[in-house]
Amino acid sequence: MSKYVIYTDSACDIEPELLEKWGVPFVSLTYRFDGDDHEYSNSEVPTAQFYARMRAGGVAKTAAVNVETFKDAFEPILKEGNDLLYLGFSSGLSNTCNAGQLAANELAEAYPDRKVLVVDTLAASAGFGLLVYMAVQKRDAGVPIEEVAEYINEQRFHLCHWFTVDDLVYLKRGGRISPAVALVGTVLGIKPVLHVDNEGHLVNVTKARNRKASLKEIVNRYAELAVDPKSGPVFISHGDCIDDAKRLTEMLQAQYGVNVELITYVGPVIGAHSGPGTLALFFLGKEK
Repeated sequence: MSKYVIYTDSACDIEPELLEKWGVPFVSLTYRFDGDDHEYSNSEVPTAQFYARMRAGGVAKTAAVNVETFKDAFEPILKEGNDLLYLGFSSGLSNTCNAGQLAANELAEAYPDRKVLVVDTLAASAGFGLLVYMAVQKRDAGVPIEEVAEYINEQRFHLCHWFTVDDLVYLKRGGRISPAVALVGTVLGIKPVLHVDNEGHLVNVTKARNRKASLKEIVNRYAELAVDPKSGPVFISHGDCIDDAKRLTEMLQAQYGVNVELITYVGPVIGAHSGPGTLALFFLGKEK
């Protein structure tokens, strides 16, 4: 079996230090603030500082990784005689994975003796990160690259994303809700509860009257959908609201005895679209 490298991108919201520990290199999506000429990589600025700037009124815009960047990242791995499996950010939310696929197609022609596989995870943030984690476990267990790709292709349709946001203005900017709905929801303190569907798109599922109710709704969805509510893996990501992340962790522990394996930030590239106060739960379910 040829040695292979699992590659990903920064929309998985796994800290670079942890990805390095897992042996997973990545390319970074970028963002810039309106009125600022500098383009930042996802981990260039401390995430808490990024959210502080958003809370102060900063508007961040994001950019996908282009084909040439992927080729430059992938090619040295192939030159070293390794195969490569790229797990990419949902094509339903970004063109990043498509660019990775185009780069892989070109490199597969240039290196016919190497395998260059791409999986569109149809996932985002630490849900995407959870699939990367699962792929790493398979790799470390000696599973061949093709079987890992097939496994992630199957599991992506069982990877549940359930999340809520604190400020509707960011969903309005992204066209997820209308300005009228955002205005009424803000006045009434409505907190939407959303998930990611089988095409990798954000879907607004229900509305909660306040933050506490939105957390309870997320826990209810976990109870309804989890393959086994008493076991993991379970990841949580948050948009600079660690107290709520801890509260959600305590609710899951108290009701189901499940341990949350990772709590991480919603990184700037995802957070630019969801805003401060986003809270998301990721787990394997009977269906997505």
